[in-house]
Amino acid sequence: MVLASELISAAGKAREKAYAPYSGYQVGAALLTAEGNIFSGANIENISSGLTICAERVAVFNAINSGYYQFTSLAVVGDSAQPVFPCGACCQVLWELAGDIEVIASNMQEEVLTVHLSRLLPHPFSPEKLTSPREYFK
Repeated sequence: MVLASELISAAGKAREKAYAPYSGYQVGAALLTAEGNIFSGANIENISSGLTICAERVAVFNAINSGYYQFTSLAVVGDSAQPVFPCGACCQVLWELAGDIEVIASNMQEEVLTVHLSRLLPHPFSPEKLTSPREYFK
């Protein structure tokens, strides 16, 4: 069983690989699969800021690209005064691809806050007439 501290550590290591020449704000994320595997990601900026991708999306896309579709938790680490949480866009992507997972927010001072994704995104976009992509992966 993977501990939260291991997931935070993996996110911290991923953070070191961030490409953030414009903001200088490096973020790392680590996603835990139901099988116990960890997939990580770091934010990757672009001079055209709309093309920047967050660490959380890199992690979930890496996991899905490797054939994993069931997830239990995600750790996010950034160098900020408060523990860092996923942005709204990442919350929506995570909701669709990972469901109501546990989100472990941390910072470089090792402060930790843990919530479920439904607390961060209480009203996700999910049209009633569309089936959930999570059903597709089962």
